Amino acid sequence: MSLTGSNGSGGVLNGSGVGGGSDNCGSDLTGIIRDFQEAHPDFEYVIIDDLGIVQATLGSDTKPVYAGNPTTPSTTGQANFDQWYRDVSGVNIPVQLTLSLVNNGNGIYTYDNPAFFPIDGQGFDNEGHPHNYHFTFELHTKFRYNGGEVFSFRGDDDLFVYVNGQLGINLGGVHGAIPGSIDLDANAAALGISPGNVYSLDFFFAERHTSESNFRIETTIDEFVDCGEPVQ
Repeated sequence: MSLTGSNGSGGVLNGSGVGGGSDNCGSDLTGIIRDFQEAHPDFEYVIIDDLGIVQATLGSDTKPVYAGNPTTPSTTGQANFDQWYRDVSGVNIPVQLTLSLVNNGNGIYTYDNPAFFPIDGQGFDNEGHPHNYHFTFELHTKFRYNGGEVFSFRGDDDLFVYVNGQLGINLGGVHGAIPGSIDLDANAAALGISPGNVYSLDFFFAERHTSESNFRIETTIDEFVDCGEPVQ
């Protein structure tokens, strides 16, 4: 499986999703985009793969824990990184975003957008560019692990996916579209998961460089039990 991008239209997941105050969220998962200005030190900095940005275990506040000591090749220190997925007045502007996964009819659900620019003209605006290129996206959801599921992503730039609080996909750095995937069965012991139980899936994305923004999710998870909701 692979995560990539194209404009996903609505679809209905085969389970009854609940969460965010709703008892029927279907395939719609809601998170928070945070818009940044191009001048932020971690944006338009360098183009490089950077797999050492975050620690392997999610923080107690459900945010990635910075692993730089004191920096990493594509980031400029903990204070600046900690702004990526937290509301900071004057530094970023939060905008709610809902992704609708499409049921492909073969047990695979996708959101695919090769031009992922969801906040053009919003936040700090496009800053003279054709699109608004500088933003992060944070999504928290839960799913029932039934056995056999795979979660995949293809995109640029950074992507960190945690399952049950453990880092499952790490695509850190500023780069072109690349794939990452986690087979839950093959990694069940490391993730601490067993079939029949509900676990968290925490998703953190960053678009830090012009001129492309690819974003594709592909998964066989068919029972999300939390729609995601804005997290500050």
